[in-house]
Amino acid sequence: MLNMMKITLKGIFRDRVFQGIMVLAVLFLFIPSAASLSMRQVTELSVTLSLSLISFILLLLSVFLGATSLWRDIERRYTFGVLSLPLSRCSYILGRFFGLALFLMLVSALLGGAAFLAIKAASTLYPADRPLVWSWFTLAVIYATLKYVLLVAVALLLSTVSTSFFLPVFGTICTFLASGISQQVYEYVHSAAAAETVSPFFRQAVTVAYYLIPNLAGFDLTVNAIYSVAPNPGGLALTACYFLAYTAILLGVSIFLFNRREMK
Repeated sequence: MLNMMKITLKGIFRDRVFQGIMVLAVLFLFIPSAASLSMRQVTELSVTLSLSLISFILLLLSVFLGATSLWRDIERRYTFGVLSLPLSRCSYILGRFFGLALFLMLVSALLGGAAFLAIKAASTLYPADRPLVWSWFTLAVIYATLKYVLLVAVALLLSTVSTSFFLPVFGTICTFLASGISQQVYEYVHSAAAAETVSPFFRQAVTVAYYLIPNLAGFDLTVNAIYSVAPNPGGLALTACYFLAYTAILLGVSIFLFNRREMK
């Protein structure tokens, strides 16, 4: 599995994905100038822009790397050669996942450092009334990384049952979009206002979808980082446990489906 992780990382760097990330990281240089337009909340706006840019880059990586890595291996018949070696399909999937997860963590650390410099410059030029708590900002970056690592697991699961990259890519994007509104939809269909307008069947279907779709909203600590509000330790622990459990389930299902897949 460790060799598969190394191969995954080498493949990503060979495709010059890292160079593209560094090009996008140049946008952090413009954050102090853009945040200065706020006048009163320069630091808050610089934190918002930094976390938004980090999330955007990690989203692109998790969708396209997670959705296309397995498909490209099968398309190039690289998988056939690898699986002919003394390497189980379980180790193959886990190696791919942990390689992609490690790359996301590396990118997140570098982008977090660039964001730190941008926010520091903005707060130095325009001191804020409320000091920024860097530990909350760091937690926001860490939990954003966990969110997109989980999304990689979703993409790999879809890749194990697909013969093209369309289902993994668009399925992962749809999962990401649905996860942002699943909580609101669930609360509405179970509210008193929807008791007469929503059918029991639809309410049950929404309930099933709510528990199947990953709830990524719990990983968003942007508000805590912006306004220096301490997050709930119990909520952080619960979210971390949710990440571990949900990711383990996704990987387990991915391994099960990949073991049953016929390689032609």
